[in-house]
Amino acid sequence: MAAKPRLGFWQIWNMCFGFLGIQFGFALQGGFMSRIFQTLGADKDALPLLWIAAPLTGLLVQPIIGYLSDHTWHPLLGRRRPYFLVGAILSSTALIAMPHSSALWMAAGLLWVLDASINISMEPFRALVADKLPEEQRSYGFVLQTLIIGIGTWVASNLPWFVTRLGVSNEAGPGVVPPSVQVAFSIGAFVFLASILVTIFTTREYPPEPVEQHASTEAVDKGFISEIWQAILHMPQQMRAIGLVQFFSWLAFFSMWSMATPGLTEHVFHAPAPDLAAFDTTIPAQAEAFHQANAAFQNAADLTGSYMGYYGLSSMAVALLLSFYAARRPLNRRLVHFVSLTLGGLGFLSMYAVSTPAWLIGSFALVGIAWASILSMPYALLASHIDERKMGLYMGIFNMFIVIPQIVAATLLGPALRHLFGNQAIFGLVISGASLLVGALCLVRVHESPTRAA
Repeated sequence: MAAKPRLGFWQIWNMCFGFLGIQFGFALQGGFMSRIFQTLGADKDALPLLWIAAPLTGLLVQPIIGYLSDHTWHPLLGRRRPYFLVGAILSSTALIAMPHSSALWMAAGLLWVLDASINISMEPFRALVADKLPEEQRSYGFVLQTLIIGIGTWVASNLPWFVTRLGVSNEAGPGVVPPSVQVAFSIGAFVFLASILVTIFTTREYPPEPVEQHASTEAVDKGFISEIWQAILHMPQQMRAIGLVQFFSWLAFFSMWSMATPGLTEHVFHAPAPDLAAFDTTIPAQAEAFHQANAAFQNAADLTGSYMGYYGLSSMAVALLLSFYAARRPLNRRLVHFVSLTLGGLGFLSMYAVSTPAWLIGSFALVGIAWASILSMPYALLASHIDERKMGLYMGIFNMFIVIPQIVAATLLGPALRHLFGNQAIFGLVISGASLLVGALCLVRVHESPTRAA
């Protein structure tokens, strides 16, 4: 296989730019789906189970899309870009429809569609970095990808708050998602599609060599299910070791996404979602009391999303520093990941002690350090240990270590909070902190090759 040329900053930037839109989708989903669910009447301890569609979808979609993208070659769009485009169109449609859901089952179903569509676009992006960059630039590529993700997280997390400040109403009747959230999701849909198109139009992929193309045809003839299963059974030891770290890392962030809104609105802002059944809205005084309680919750949810955005801003700053460093000298990836997960764990744990909302900025800034590392270091540690001809397949299988812990959390987090922690949602974030600390300790099983450049 011919040596890959080094790419310049703008080439790598354009190649990764589509992740801005992908992260808009993920940030709006992660920051505001629980708010939508609660607005539509969901109990807080039922929220993790309502989220289960997302990881279940990823478990099925990611390995299949990874395999298919390895064996695709379109004369115009190449190997990975057809999946970017299809995923972007479907995701944008789901984002527009989501906040207009009129019932809980509709929102849960649209979450399923949204997450499947985002995964169609996202999974091949990881493989594209490994496809295009030589080994010595891969850490730089994954870190730059993380920088763009950080920008998307921060901006998207603040969209409902910003739209409200522009004069769009942040209030609505019982069971109706406020117009500010509807407008924010529509903006997210536009950014998703536009940023993916930037990558599609500015990035060219290397065509498969004749031997590789022949091997791909043979593999398709043998059947993709068999190959996926064999790849799972014989995955590299490095993948298993990093996968254990990923398990605890993503359990932590799933707990945050599903429980931050109920946990922080209740514990820090003292403005929990009101239970409509507790109010007789036919009585004017009760109707007004519900209106005031709902307005307080929606405003607190806006601020919770805005404070969550600081983990995106922090990850952006960390990624920027790492990109400057990785562009000039090797990174000790394992050490960077250990320190980052430890700081993120402390950030989550500190949220329990926060009494003034502004202190959440510091907590989420620490979480952002972990997020920056989670989005880059595991992939950089893994990329040189897998067959480049099966990069999409193995990246898809590796992402199973992302979705399996989310399924575990979706199934067990609600009962754990209800039976062990008095149904106090803030303990979902305490669990996040403990999980990141365990993940950091699991890095003892991961190997850093001293001969590899960053």
